[in-house]
Amino acid sequence: MLVEFVIGRRTKRNPVDAFADLGFGSWAIAGALGAVTSFATLAFYSVIGGWVLSYIVGSVTGAYFGDAAAYFDSVASGPIAIAAHAVFMGITIAVVALGVTDGIERTTKVMVPAVIVLLVGLAAWAFTLPGAAAGYGYYLTPDFDELAANVASIVPAAVGQAFFTLSLGFSVMIIYSSYLGRDDSLPADGSAIVVINTLVAILAGLVVFPVLFAIGGDVPQEGGSGTAFTALASAFGQLPAGGIIGFVFFAVLLFAALSSAISLLEVPVGYVVQHYGYERSTIAIAMGVVFLAGIPPAMGTGILGWYNAVVFQFLLPLVVLLLIVFVGWVAADQSFDELGRGSSLGTTFASAWLWWVRVVVPVGILLTFALGIQSLLVRAGVLASPIFLG
Repeated sequence: MLVEFVIGRRTKRNPVDAFADLGFGSWAIAGALGAVTSFATLAFYSVIGGWVLSYIVGSVTGAYFGDAAAYFDSVASGPIAIAAHAVFMGITIAVVALGVTDGIERTTKVMVPAVIVLLVGLAAWAFTLPGAAAGYGYYLTPDFDELAANVASIVPAAVGQAFFTLSLGFSVMIIYSSYLGRDDSLPADGSAIVVINTLVAILAGLVVFPVLFAIGGDVPQEGGSGTAFTALASAFGQLPAGGIIGFVFFAVLLFAALSSAISLLEVPVGYVVQHYGYERSTIAIAMGVVFLAGIPPAMGTGILGWYNAVVFQFLLPLVVLLLIVFVGWVAADQSFDELGRGSSLGTTFASAWLWWVRVVVPVGILLTFALGIQSLLVRAGVLASPIFLG
């Protein structure tokens, strides 16, 4: 995260032009690739946001209570999915069009606290459910044998998820940090983001697993949509006040999804506004072309799965690797200087951080990148099974 922070605040520029301002215009490909990754991610993520909208409606009408799997099939692809995708994209575009202060900042200041407060309330309610203790045990007890047996698929998926939740590899943090003040402490701001994201993730687990174990502990092994949109929806249908709880839960998902979608859209919008000087509202609306890119994944969950796999297992680690090399080796002096601005941690921390970025982090990212490519080859049928750490 600090890698993107030092680039953005140092230049006060968008993710593409920032590299030229630092004197390394040929490295603009790294920022541009991040912007492309944001665009590609938003294309399928907006479809998932549309699912959330459909489940909010379903919570009110009780449509998914009888057969959650059938309801998911009806809203996950086809005309309903495309319509919900359009609504979700429309909300996202409207917020970004209003600007950084009146749109993004104001909306985020409402949604982020709302997510935390609602999750705390849901976690407190989940604590009272029968089977909650078993749910906590399942959630908080790691299965190291399972981890060791599936390390080749778990590592790229876990790292990709971490990148996504922290908005790393999308150039999001480059453009957001360009709005920070010169006296702000980058380590402090980065730490606050990590803590809040970790807190939200832990709270979500404290809700999900007690709910699943309250109805028998049938935890879907594939995770993802199988948990949120099928197993949990089915659980809400079997629990007292399930409609109300389901509505609140999917409202939390909607706030979280909108927060991420707004950040993803701001990257290409911010670039065009800064570089070409066009009106923000006009460009935000023009970026509705993302909706068209999202139609294929809205027509089938298999296509959406491929969008997701390419972004998480290939594009994100590639962008992060390029940014790490740039900050650690190409623009090291400027990165070192920028990290120290506004921070009381001193040069010792900055030096340790720089060498960590130079030596340790690339090893982990290269491993993740290699495993991600391997997972894509297995998914495509090129490899029958993992050959590295398989």
